[in-house]
Amino acid sequence: MTAPSFETVPFDCEALLDWAQLCAVIEAGHRLPRAEIKDVFLYRAPDTVLSRHAWINGLGIAVKTAIVFPGNKALAKPTTGGSVTLFSDTDGSLEALVDFNLVTKWKTAADSLLAASKLARKDSRDILIVGAGAVAHSLHQAYSSLFPDAAFTVWSRTVKSAEAFAQAHPGTRVMTDLETAVRRADIITSATMATEPLILGDWLRKGQHVDLIGAYHPGMREADDQAMRRARVFVDSRETTLGHIGELIEPLKTGALREADVIADFYDLPSGKFARRSQDEITLFKNGGGAHLDLMTSRYIVDRWRAR
Repeated sequence: MTAPSFETVPFDCEALLDWAQLCAVIEAGHRLPRAEIKDVFLYRAPDTVLSRHAWINGLGIAVKTAIVFPGNKALAKPTTGGSVTLFSDTDGSLEALVDFNLVTKWKTAADSLLAASKLARKDSRDILIVGAGAVAHSLHQAYSSLFPDAAFTVWSRTVKSAEAFAQAHPGTRVMTDLETAVRRADIITSATMATEPLILGDWLRKGQHVDLIGAYHPGMREADDQAMRRARVFVDSRETTLGHIGELIEPLKTGALREADVIADFYDLPSGKFARRSQDEITLFKNGGGAHLDLMTSRYIVDRWRAR
């Protein structure tokens, strides 16, 4: 029998990766032909199977399947797992199996980091992380690379998990009052499983940047309508957020937000529309994490693995 011709890329290749490099790769990927994207959801409340497909001409094909079992947290088991496969754009052959958690970690945080590099004030020094799960740890790592002098604060519904996070990241301040934490932060980055808004628009002040990650289906949201009204709103992809995620579905339904109020997505980066206009405005970014970003991230990881 012949050996398989595809690569198997493990999580421990992480030392080969760089946040700034990946952000540049994602930005460059949005200068290629627009991705063809398809998401398939299966539900058995509260569990979800999400299969994401993307094809970018010149870059290849990726299929990422995520299995989300929120109840696993109480069992001390991972709440999310899955697989990522990368296929050749030339002949459709299987090129690589890439560690699911590696792709998810780097895609998710780099998505938000690229947005923050364009939307957050350059003098941001106080970063609040809302939530203390696995994504929060990668956000600390990513944001530290862009804002090396920043001080971090963490808030979690469970004080014990916030304290464990702070122990893992020395110098992080634990806050138990979310309103106070939001009001004092320059950047608020939120990665929770919230189904009702945690971050209220009345708490926001001029010059802040809000980064929303957690909501990934119609029944989830982390910020209220007032936050959407007060901020200039950006998304990574209109196609994968506007009609798919509660964060946008609900304010569009109530009239708090119009589709025209979503100023830009990453495909508008070359035009310069995806940008902060003034020091005083509030910017809000919804990280939808579409399959095209998984494809760009997987291609970057495989390229780095091969170059080792």
